[in-house]
Amino acid sequence: MDISQAVALRIKELLREKNMTQYKLEQKACLSHDTVKSIMKGKAKGVNLKTVIAIADGFNMAVNEFLNSPLFLYENLNM
Repeated sequence: MDISQAVALRIKELLREKNMTQYKLEQKACLSHDTVKSIMKGKAKGVNLKTVIAIADGFNMAVNEFLNSPLFLYENLNM
């Protein structure tokens, strides 16, 4: 999978864990609906670090905590 897909899966996982809606994440992360929708629908060609940091912040976690998932292991990503 590519990084955008891994980010989308991690967002889905955390939304379930934290019982949070995508809309609430968008508000807390100060990201537009179109940005998050693009990631979640697999339309994003890539996700930049600034966006990942904002998403992590929206979940009230550090970026390293957000990335601490098997989804982001090198062997699971198409590089």
